[in-house]
Amino acid sequence: MTDSHTVVVRERTPADIPAAAAALVEVHRTDGYPVEGVAAPTRWITATDQIRAWVAELDNQIVGHVTISKPQPDDAAAQLWAAHPDCTGRIAVLGRLFVLPTARGHAIGRRLVEAAQAAAHTDGLRLVLDVMTKDTAAIALYEHLGWRRIGTTDHDDGLGRTIAAYCYVSPA
Repeated sequence: MTDSHTVVVRERTPADIPAAAAALVEVHRTDGYPVEGVAAPTRWITATDQIRAWVAELDNQIVGHVTISKPQPDDAAAQLWAAHPDCTGRIAVLGRLFVLPTARGHAIGRRLVEAAQAAAHTDGLRLVLDVMTKDTAAIALYEHLGWRRIGTTDHDDGLGRTIAAYCYVSPA
């Protein structure tokens, strides 16, 4: 069977932000992701520490999103990788990755991650991330793409609760 849908992954533009924010709210409603930021989805997907961002379209509708950002002082994955003996070079954080449930099954998450990895590679950056241990589909995606688990952390949900998370580094 052939997939007759058109998937496009491209850099995010300002015009994409309302649709991406609406998609984020829907993903949170169905998946509980993200654990923070959904009260202000536009602000969450456009955080000032971002280096670059992409959206995915399925049949001309925005259905997914991902960013790479500068590491922040409290970023456990960046701290773990910076202290790792294999770390050589600059680090960025992959995040804000989500795909609408109705658009899954078209390799959109993989395509978004690969776009971010290609850009990071071109820019001389090594990507890290943390992912909640409950998000098994995301963990499977990262591990399928060759990301390596480098440790664990507790992710703060912004409400004083912590959630167990794994830290990963992208393939070299």
